[in-house]
Amino acid sequence: MKELDIEALVDNLDKVLQFIDAELEDTDCSPKIQMQIDLAVEEIFVNIAHYAYNPETGPATVRVEVRPDGSAVTITFIDHGIPYDPLAKEDPDITVQAESRQIGGLGIFLVKQTMDDIRYEYKNGRNILTVEKNLSQTTQKPGAGK
Repeated sequence: MKELDIEALVDNLDKVLQFIDAELEDTDCSPKIQMQIDLAVEEIFVNIAHYAYNPETGPATVRVEVRPDGSAVTITFIDHGIPYDPLAKEDPDITVQAESRQIGGLGIFLVKQTMDDIRYEYKNGRNILTVEKNLSQTTQKPGAGK
């Protein structure tokens, strides 16, 4: 497992993506799956940067662990910000026209749709959000990656 401690600033998103992508470099991760992972990482990290310490800023930790056989990756985001469970919010109704939809929630909805597992816990004053993605196209959950 590798770990990156970084200030939760949108300006640091590129460093977070480079960190994740470097860990995926030696896997057979397809460009499509890597793009899904990068979009999920962007959504989660930018949300932490915008909301966890609002209006201040604070630290974030990003952990990445690729299974020894290279079949999956687990990415964990940790911050000490305001307790917030993004999974508790109801999914947006994507059948409704965009103009009529409530603002917010679409990004985490997309993360839930493209990752194979996502879980949240608040422990010891920390938000801990973990996502997992199978790196083999044949092991994706039904409906993932649509």
